Order: sequence, then structure tokens, then C-alpha cells
Amino acid sequence: MTANLPFDALQEAAKSGELDTVLVCMVDMQGRLMGKRFHVSNFIESAHEETHCCNYLLATDIEMATPDGYASTSWESGYGDYVMRPDLSTLRRVPWLDGTAMVLCDLIDHHTHKPVAHSPRQILKAQVARAQKLGFTPMMATELEFFLFEASFDEIRRGGFRNLAPISGYNEDYHILQTSKEEHVMRPVRNLLVAAGVPVENSKGEAETGQEELNIRYADAVLAADHHVIAKQAVKEIADSRGHAASFIAKWRHDKVGSAAHIHQSLADGAGGNAFFDGDAELAMSSTMRAYVAGLLKYSPDITFFMAPYVNSYKRFLPGTFAPTKIAWSVDNRTAAYRLVGDGTKGVRIECRMPGSDINPYLACAGQLAAGLSGIEEGLDLSPPTSGDVYAMDEIAEFPHTLREATETLRNSAMLRKRMGDWVVDHYTRAAEVEQEAFDAVVTDYEIARGFERA
Repeated sequence: MTANLPFDALQEAAKSGELDTVLVCMVDMQGRLMGKRFHVSNFIESAHEETHCCNYLLATDIEMATPDGYASTSWESGYGDYVMRPDLSTLRRVPWLDGTAMVLCDLIDHHTHKPVAHSPRQILKAQVARAQKLGFTPMMATELEFFLFEASFDEIRRGGFRNLAPISGYNEDYHILQTSKEEHVMRPVRNLLVAAGVPVENSKGEAETGQEELNIRYADAVLAADHHVIAKQAVKEIADSRGHAASFIAKWRHDKVGSAAHIHQSLADGAGGNAFFDGDAELAMSSTMRAYVAGLLKYSPDITFFMAPYVNSYKRFLPGTFAPTKIAWSVDNRTAAYRLVGDGTKGVRIECRMPGSDINPYLACAGQLAAGLSGIEEGLDLSPPTSGDVYAMDEIAEFPHTLREATETLRNSAMLRKRMGDWVVDHYTRAAEVEQEAFDAVVTDYEIARGFERA
């Protein structure tokens, strides 16, 4: 399933008055939709070809502040424009908003007319192009886990983000009764996303109070990331319209499990078959798949920042929480960072369990491809699978468990500098530094409660 609104259909819907607004969106570093609302007549007349946005949109923190240290833009350079070029293949209806359509854009440098190299969508497209040169089409699917809360975003913010109450009172993993109580949110999420051209497979309760999971059918890598950001936007907007907040923070409470965004991945060959499948091989894993997974293992530290972009992201990585802590692959084992799924079948694939729900899916998928394709290009051999409780295996190496450590690993990654370029690595290293600097400058409630009297 792809976008459901050809340009001529948009023109007809505009004439009939069915559609009057077009959301023209780009994806920022944090994986959020940013852009403008066009009257449909202006979009049809000219904006379907291009519009503009300030180039600071790829150089802000999560609060839209403008930190220094980016080579791409600054106060000194005057914060100029990028060209937003709509990808009309992504044009779709937005059924949860009245009279509205949406299109995603690629970013073009206003002066060089080349793609903006550090744009998340372009970073993923570059890795897809790399795979295509090897004769493969990357196929991916991302899971979306999140929490629903009783109150709305505005109510929670006015309350200082205290006394947060999830929408349910007990663990609702696969629980039909409890999730039936939440269908006033989740039913429209499923149905309206399908109507928007996002192929939702199912939703389910997840393993915590008020936690949900939304699963979307696999697609080529860029389309999978497109589906992810649109679905995340839809969940927040639909939940808000029903009076609830939906949060994708990786870990909202220390005594609750976190929210993940596992990435399932394989490579399609030139005939459209699964290049990871070899019916005569052990576990049906082809030599291509074995080399790809070996690359994921070797370069997991290098790409950790793209799986865990915030200080909070690393609070997920605890034993016994279904979030991984160590760099291992295993057969259908949820204690490992990489889980082999569908072994022995034509659907064999690898699932990365590192990412939290706070990822930018374009960057996370690009990081996976950068590592896996390097394994193929380097002809890496795959070690045997690990079995048992990986959490308890001291001999297995850990990936970075703090943002500070992940930042240094990103900065010094020869693989990423070769496969993504110095410009991209330096840009996102600075993004990681900005996040750490912001956290380091704040006195937290925990510090006050712990030391106010007793220190």
C-alpha cells in the first residue's frame, strides 16, 4: 500500500471542496514533521513543485533552541533557506483532520541545488542507493510502542508532568479486556491510518500499564520510515482529540519498562525474493544474511546514537526488561540485541531490539543499513548464535550505555565516516553533544529530593 492521493485526484477533491488544506512536511533531526499548511489552491498552483523553510530546522534541539557549533548553519551565516521539494508519491489524505492532505518533502540546498546531506530522509536514501548498487532493496518494518495517559498533553503540562496516570491500571500485554477499554483511541488509529495509506497490521497491549504497540506491514526502507513518522503523528493527534496524551519517550518512569521501536529487516534480491533466505542453509540463513548480521554485530557501538539519541534513551537498557544490554544475536530470543525471526522459512529476517520509541526512524534504519551492508562488503563471518539469558553472560560485550559514550563512539567511527561522510557524522555528533549539554545544565527533581536535607 502506498500514498492514496494522486495529484489529479487532489485537484478533483479541491474543486469539489472536499480538501482545502495540504500539510507540506519535512522531517527534522528528532524525527518530527515540520512544515506549513497550504491552501490547496496554492499548493496545486505552485507549492507542489517547491516551497522553502529556514535551514535551522536541521540544527535545533528538541525544544527548537538554536545551539551553536553546527557547520551547516549559524547566526553568523544568517540562517538561510532550504528548498522543500514535495515527493508527490507520498501525497495522501489525512482522515483524522478535516479537509486535509499531506505530502512529505526532500530538502534541497538553495544554492547548490543538491540534496541536503544531513537531512534524515536523504541519509537513509543514500544507504538505500548503496544497497541497490550491490543488487539489493532493503525491506524494513518498525514497531511503535507508546504509552497512553488518562489526561491530555495540555493538562499534563499544566500539572508540571507530575502524578502521571496511564490509561490502564495493570500490565496489558496481549490483554483483550483492557485494550477493549482503549478502543476509543486505538480503533480510529488503526482505521484512519489505513485510510491514509499506512498499512497497519494490528495493535495490541504491551507489557506495562497503559502501554500500546502498533505494527505496520513491511515496506522498502524509505517507505517504512515514512509510515513510522506519519503513524507517530497520527497517534498523538488522534489520542489528543480524545482527551489523552500519547508519549513515545523511551522511559517515562524508572520503575516502568521502556518503549521500544524494534526494526525488522531483510534484503530483497533483483527478482523480489528474500536475499536472506537459503533453504539449504542452517536456519535458512543465506551467506548474504550471515555477513549482514555480522556487520550489525561489529558496528553496533558505532550506530548506537542513532538507536538511542537522548540521555533518557539509555534508561531502557536494563536486564530483565526485554530491552537488550549486550551485542549478541540469537534465535527467537528476546534477551539479545538481535533476534533471528522466521528461521527456516522464506520470511527469515533479523530484528534489532536496541532502538527506543524516541528514535528518528530514518536515522535508525540508515544506521542499520550502514552496518549490515559493511558486513557484506567486508565479507565478515558470523559467529554462532547465543542461547540462554544474554543478560547474565559477562563474556559478551555491551554496546554504549550512556549518551556520552555513544557520542564518542559516533565521533570516532571510521565506518560511518566512510559510509555516511564526515559532514553527516560531525553534524550528528554535535546534535548528541547538545543533548548532553542541556541535560548536564539542569538540576533535577531527583537531586533535590536526594540531597536537599541530607547532603
